[in-house]
Amino acid sequence: MAGKFCVSLTCAKDNSDKATVAFVIANAAAASDKETLVFLSTEGVRFAQKGYADDIHEAGFAPLKELLENFLKADGKIYVCSPCFKKRSLDEQHLVPGVTIVGGAKLVEFLSDGAPCITY
Repeated sequence: MAGKFCVSLTCAKDNSDKATVAFVIANAAAASDKETLVFLSTEGVRFAQKGYADDIHEAGFAPLKELLENFLKADGKIYVCSPCFKKRSLDEQHLVPGVTIVGGAKLVEFLSDGAPCITY
C-alpha cells in the first residue's frame, strides 16, 4: 500500500458542491492505491444514511450517490463521528452498508503516522 489519505467532510446538502468534490478526491486517492478514509462529522454525518445522497448531482460531476458507492467498492473506509451522529438523532438502522460509527480516537489512530488529511 502506498500510504494513507484522509478526506474530512463537514457539510451535506448545505453545500453539496463541497460534498461532491470531497468524494471525487476520495475516489482519486483510492484509485491511487492509498488506504483512504472519509471522515464524516458535523452535517457530513447525514451521508451515512441510506438515500440521503440520492438526489445530489452537481453539474460536471458524477452523481454523489455513485461517487459514494464507487468509493466503498474501491475498499474506501467511511467513519462517522459518533457524537455528531447522535446529536442529529439519525438512525443506526439506516446506515449505508460499509459505514462505521466511531469515536474521535479512530480518526486520530488513522492519522497518527502522518497521513495527510484535507477538509471540505
